[in-house]
Amino acid sequence: MARPRDPLWLSNPSRFALLKQGRARTALLLLAAFLLLCLTALSVAGPPPVSHNPANRAQDQADVMLYESIVAGVRGGGDYYAVAAAALRAGDYPLRPFVTFRLPTLAIVEAFLPAPFVLLLLYGLATGVVAAWFVRLRPALSRAPPLGIALALLAGGMVAFVQPSLAPFHEIWAGLLIALSLALRRPGRWIEAAAIAMIAMLVRETAALYVIVMGGMALIEGYRREAIGWAATLVVLAGVVAAHAFAVAHVVGPLDPASPGWVGMLGFGFFVKTMTISTALNLAPAWAAALLVGLALFGWASWTDPIARRALMIFAAYAVLLSLFGRPDTFYWGLLVAPTLLIGLAFAPDGLRDLYVAALDSRRITVTRSVR
Repeated sequence: MARPRDPLWLSNPSRFALLKQGRARTALLLLAAFLLLCLTALSVAGPPPVSHNPANRAQDQADVMLYESIVAGVRGGGDYYAVAAAALRAGDYPLRPFVTFRLPTLAIVEAFLPAPFVLLLLYGLATGVVAAWFVRLRPALSRAPPLGIALALLAGGMVAFVQPSLAPFHEIWAGLLIALSLALRRPGRWIEAAAIAMIAMLVRETAALYVIVMGGMALIEGYRREAIGWAATLVVLAGVVAAHAFAVAHVVGPLDPASPGWVGMLGFGFFVKTMTISTALNLAPAWAAALLVGLALFGWASWTDPIARRALMIFAAYAVLLSLFGRPDTFYWGLLVAPTLLIGLAFAPDGLRDLYVAALDSRRITVTRSVR
């Protein structure tokens, strides 16, 4: 008979606590294979390294400077689509298809607000994410030290999201909004999460993949009304994107350059690389960072809370997106899910201990009968 040991950091035993020995050994082998798969990130091409020299900012942060120029043009009274088309042409960016233009939401908001207010809004959103996840994690990590470690890991996933120079970058805002939406969703309480996710999509339409996963999981879990709510946000996005495409068509000509496409086929290693360069793991050796990404995903799989299952499906969906369609210069797609990834490392110790015990511990409870 198997009896789960007392948890290390989690309030309840991990998902692997009651695995039978054969299944646990299989799971250990799969984990080892998965970690080896994560190491393929070492051979995948990534974006060129940042020099951190202010004189090279035009090369290091070309995309950020593009969005800064668009915000400045709109703030000066220009029409968003005319300003964006001119900025894309000046930077030798593709203008076709219409998705090469970002939705105007963020640029218009930032053009309307004074620059200090934009930073206050960004820091306020980041603070809200930390507060929401503190509330979400407190029941799972009941003791103060593990909870503090989990919040530190969350901060490590958000280091790129509080840099003032990246405030015009759409993925920064969309990633924080997705993290906030995920933390707020609970059984029977999804309206706030769906509303925040809709804002994320209006900032960066690739956040729609998050909404699709959340709606699909709601349907699988039997929350029909919630699934309809998530689907309704996608309908709103579809209308906005249609209007966006119509507006772009009026400022783009047949001679404007087209995108080379997004079928990068770089594999799972590219997803791992995007996670390492989008978080504090960028400071670690590449091989260690890749293994920590794998252990973070394993940690999410160890937590038995329903939100962990949704988080895993979200990571998997964006891993597929980046593996199949990402290019080295579109690594920033990973920012949409980077904030919460490292939290999984706080769940990993319990999962690893329970899996090891289940696979290798040969103890058995033997019942004997004494006859006098």
